[in-house]
Amino acid sequence: MDMRRIQIQHRTHYHYAEPVTLYPHTMHLRPRDGHDIRVHSSRLHITPDYQIRWKRDIYDNSVAVVDFLIPADDLIIISDVVVEHYEEQALDFVLDDGARHYPFQYDASDQIDLMPYQSAIFPHEQTQMKEWVADIIVPGQVIDTIIMLNAINQKIANTLQYQLREEPGVQSPACTLSTGKGSCRDFATLFIEICRCFGLAGRFISGYALNEPMAQGKTSTHAWSEVFLPGSGWRGFDSTSGQVVSGGHIAVAVHRHPEAIPPVAGTYVGSIDKKAQLAVEVQVKQIPD
Repeated sequence: MDMRRIQIQHRTHYHYAEPVTLYPHTMHLRPRDGHDIRVHSSRLHITPDYQIRWKRDIYDNSVAVVDFLIPADDLIIISDVVVEHYEEQALDFVLDDGARHYPFQYDASDQIDLMPYQSAIFPHEQTQMKEWVADIIVPGQVIDTIIMLNAINQKIANTLQYQLREEPGVQSPACTLSTGKGSCRDFATLFIEICRCFGLAGRFISGYALNEPMAQGKTSTHAWSEVFLPGSGWRGFDSTSGQVVSGGHIAVAVHRHPEAIPPVAGTYVGSIDKKAQLAVEVQVKQIPD
């Protein structure tokens, strides 16, 4: 198994027109440790003065909760992380015999825990999504599970236009399909919801990628999906590139809902007619041996 060392620098800068009172902020910035990723170092530099505490949420994400001690007209958060990524073969799927072809049923003992990941967030749009993949999934026909998932993943990447959206939240699948474009988080949401239409468990991943697409010279965090496959576990699909997730992806947080794990979230008290300005800079690069 090959190992690569990756450095991630993530800078978030909010500028306010006047000093504001900052309420507690939550931050999903520390990558998830696992058999494939080891956090070598992780540092947060935050302005203004603050107090910080760490917690694990129900998804085992590392969450920083930050309380600010003084009003400020600038909030600057710099995350500097180095991870060791032990690369796996992207297509090295080992599925249980019963899951090699779709449709299949999850084991009853797994089903209890997987139900939240099968629940649609946009249930009223399922008909439109099923029609969109009717050339891939035909009711009553058996299809190889991996071929099916790859076909959906690549159809999103190859037929929809990627754009870097700075607006918060995600588009609905219907909006993404009708406009023909979306961000990485919109594509991940579409893939997850299609999977859920057909009874598969899917979850949203927020993180970083070495080859994350760029729009107008800007870089940002990245988003992709994971599907639970018996015998193989949670396996990632990047609907922006159309590829299976491999050694260039670094997961920070997972959730069943795509809007629940932004990198930085919080509120402040200030004049209602003066909006904050936001600038985000992300650099992800491999450290030479």
